[in-house]
Amino acid sequence: MDGRRRNPYQLTDDSPVYVISIAAQLSGLHPQTLRQYDRLGLVSPDRTAGRGRRYSARDIELLRTVQQLSQDEGINLAGIKRIIELENQVAALQQRVAELSAAVDGAAVAMQQREAQVHASYRRDLVPYQDVQQTSALVVWRPKRPKE
Repeated sequence: MDGRRRNPYQLTDDSPVYVISIAAQLSGLHPQTLRQYDRLGLVSPDRTAGRGRRYSARDIELLRTVQQLSQDEGINLAGIKRIIELENQVAALQQRVAELSAAVDGAAVAMQQREAQVHASYRRDLVPYQDVQQTSALVVWRPKRPKE
């Protein structure tokens, strides 16, 4: 990265820190609902060595989204699972587009640098090419015959 070591205790949105009871309180859902969502694959929290669930802040936000889609929009759980899959696919594709765009930009810069190197290597005593206008004139040339 930038040469500095990352703090192993630094928490991110993906850090699994919440046990199921706290995750249930934060999301406004019953712990049994969280277990059901886990079984259905809607929200898949990390697991501890003892197989206990640990939810991240991103998981809590996803739980709230599932609840909102279910309660407010009337979408069934199968539909919500498909929506989540499609949103994840879109995010992955957007990431890939960003990577490819950066690669194209890098290649364009490298090409421009190489082009500048080629132009800098030109000999200055060369005559630049000028386009000659083509005409329809016909020129006949006959070699002179040696005299006998």
